[in-house]
Amino acid sequence: MAVPSEKFVSQPAQIHADTAGYEDILTPEALAFLAQLHRFAEPRRQQLLQARRQRQARYDAGALPDFRADTKAIRESDWTVAPIPAALQDRRVEITGPVERKMIINALNSGAKVFMADFEDSSAPSFTNQLDGQVNLRDAVDGSLEYRSPEGKEYRIGPHPAVLVVRPRGWHLPERHVTVDGETMAGALVDFGLYAFHNAHHLHARDRGPYFYLPKLEAMEEAALWDDVMALAEDELDLPLGTMKATVLIETLPAVFQMHEILHALRKRVVGLNCGRWDYIFSFLKTMRRHRDRLLPDRGQVVMTVPFLKTYSELLIQTCHRRGAFAMGGMAAQIPIKGDDDANDQAMAKVRADKLREVQAGHDGTWVAHPALVPIAMDIFDRHMPTPNQLHVQREDVKANRDMLISPCGGTISRAGFDNNVEVALRYTAAWLEGLGCVPIHNLMEDAATAEIARAQLWQWLHHGSLEFSDHAPIDFALFDHALAKHTHRLSESTLPGASRAKDAAHLLATLTHADQLGDFLTLPAYEQLA
Repeated sequence: MAVPSEKFVSQPAQIHADTAGYEDILTPEALAFLAQLHRFAEPRRQQLLQARRQRQARYDAGALPDFRADTKAIRESDWTVAPIPAALQDRRVEITGPVERKMIINALNSGAKVFMADFEDSSAPSFTNQLDGQVNLRDAVDGSLEYRSPEGKEYRIGPHPAVLVVRPRGWHLPERHVTVDGETMAGALVDFGLYAFHNAHHLHARDRGPYFYLPKLEAMEEAALWDDVMALAEDELDLPLGTMKATVLIETLPAVFQMHEILHALRKRVVGLNCGRWDYIFSFLKTMRRHRDRLLPDRGQVVMTVPFLKTYSELLIQTCHRRGAFAMGGMAAQIPIKGDDDANDQAMAKVRADKLREVQAGHDGTWVAHPALVPIAMDIFDRHMPTPNQLHVQREDVKANRDMLISPCGGTISRAGFDNNVEVALRYTAAWLEGLGCVPIHNLMEDAATAEIARAQLWQWLHHGSLEFSDHAPIDFALFDHALAKHTHRLSESTLPGASRAKDAAHLLATLTHADQLGDFLTLPAYEQLA
């Protein structure tokens, strides 16, 4: 029991699912704690989601995102964030992955400094997946986590595991299996609340947080809500104020214009910002969905060296280091390619080049998706970052304005790029509907962000009309429908992840792509079809 039961009020959260086997996670006290979080946060959460819709409506009408005039004083005044805990001073390599039992053990044992256990984009949020994740993380925290493979191989956490950081779902995602006073709870609060309730005291006693990654924020007010939620949780769990620490992913275009403000809103507990680059590209597409002059080329051509992404990452470094916070680099999604040494060498060379760019730019650490990439990234950062971090690299040379952050990159739209977008969006969505949120596709470990980029590009290319491929052939819906049918047949006849849900995924993608409006998130309508 995390805290005395008398701390909590009656009328707990209600569960609308079979909870057999999860009684020690969904305790009456834990459900009462969830109810408190919901009643406190839900009115503001709804206001913030409405503000998102209003902001996007202005962009759709022709407005462009920009730095806020009403927060100029925050950007221009001198202040720093609170001191960063010793456990997070060196984050040079972080590994990420879903909250699956074997994955957690392998990630904690990978040699990375930090493991981000993900309830969000690399998890398909079936209620079973989310609750299994809570069980797995509780066992990891108390040291009892074990796994035995079907072949009899045993896995246990080693003596020097990575520091655990948990990413709950974003503010926009619901958890339909949990209600309070008849209202559906936010998935973010369910993930955060259950993890904090069951583990905060164990972690605090070992100076390990709890620590969190916060996704999909668009404004300082959304960060401020998280700050208040964590303060409430600390008070209810009898923890010192500021015990919970947060790293924020800057993975939306509106957020890049409020990085100082987001840090300020969380200044008593924030430790850094992260370049969530794949979701950032998706957010660029979504935010600019009605702006024909800001279309992007093939997904493979939109790399971190193009001007608008280079500016974003360097501005993040400058902003963080001015405020005493860490600037984390982005994800290397490559996975080892077995049986083809040349292809594997080329893939690993891309990882090395990406990590070298990040450390030389001033990043304090980076992300990888596979344990085999940990030594590669670690070697690059060890050789070029002898200190635990690079807070001393101020990047005062960086000059970034609004136009630099929203200027699209040059490039072409190819038939191969179009077809690849159809295939990847279909395969990932189908696997997600089967309950898999982390899917290997073409030697890359993909999460929801890649599928979001792919389907957003398809929507833009098709709905803006009169666009052509690099060979001057027209881009039209007949081509999309043909490609979707082709890949649906291939997937359904294969043994790949998602084969059983190929037709469901195809119908969903066809509906979203033909719709007059680009849907905000693929995972919202897909969630309705998730078991």
